[in-house]
Amino acid sequence: MDAAAVSLGLIQGITEFLPVSSSGHLALFKTIAGYEGTTLSFDLVLHIATLLAVFLYFLNDILLILFEWCYGFFNANARRWTGWRLGWAIIAGVAVTGPVGIFLSPFVEKASTDMLWLGANFLITGALLISAKFITEGNDGAGMRSAWFVGLVQGFAVFPGISRSGSTIWAGLVFGLSREEAFRFSFILSIPTIIGASLFEAGKLGGASEFMNSLPDGWLYAAIAAFVSGFLSLVILRRLVVGAKWWAFSLYCIALGCVVVIYSMMGT
Repeated sequence: MDAAAVSLGLIQGITEFLPVSSSGHLALFKTIAGYEGTTLSFDLVLHIATLLAVFLYFLNDILLILFEWCYGFFNANARRWTGWRLGWAIIAGVAVTGPVGIFLSPFVEKASTDMLWLGANFLITGALLISAKFITEGNDGAGMRSAWFVGLVQGFAVFPGISRSGSTIWAGLVFGLSREEAFRFSFILSIPTIIGASLFEAGKLGGASEFMNSLPDGWLYAAIAAFVSGFLSLVILRRLVVGAKWWAFSLYCIALGCVVVIYSMMGT
């Protein structure tokens, strides 16, 4: 078993959902530890593992939204249901995220290896999280306008160091969503987004044999570690968001951002 691969799986699972940026931590780990064993196929495996954790955690919500949205095409009364509204909101959010993410993708590779840029992005995440402490909780459900804004913010979260979960929950709160609704919408919106991004990246790979041959030793254990730690992170984050305590992650992001910026400026 490749200990480094399993470590990456744990980092992916823990940081994918906690508002501290998994991509930023993976970039740090690879740069500082000098680990070069990852491949595109391995990154996809870890993302699929954490995607399965989200799907399992929100399974009841997903099935209910899907049923109510589909039923709304056949019954006018069903168009008053929450699932009908959320279904269209998810579509609207993804429709914004996709073009933004594709437009910014050429800059992401540079951001992954530029420590100064990475540190600055951690500081941005910290600033967003600490500002969430001063946002008055609303009681609205996700609608088209809030979905467009959350989708836009999610598109910019393609940069390592910008937390997808933290920035999208923050965006939902800015538009008056309740903390529970902001948390739920953030992660359900991530499902089609991650699927789309994974398919886009998978298109760069060859066939199944090339995919499997490019995986490092210990990839299966790494995927299991990412799934389990990711699911536990969701449980923890929901409690912190609903309890209005998740802003405390800002202290960690700001401290980490300062360390990375200093590390970069020292030319280490």
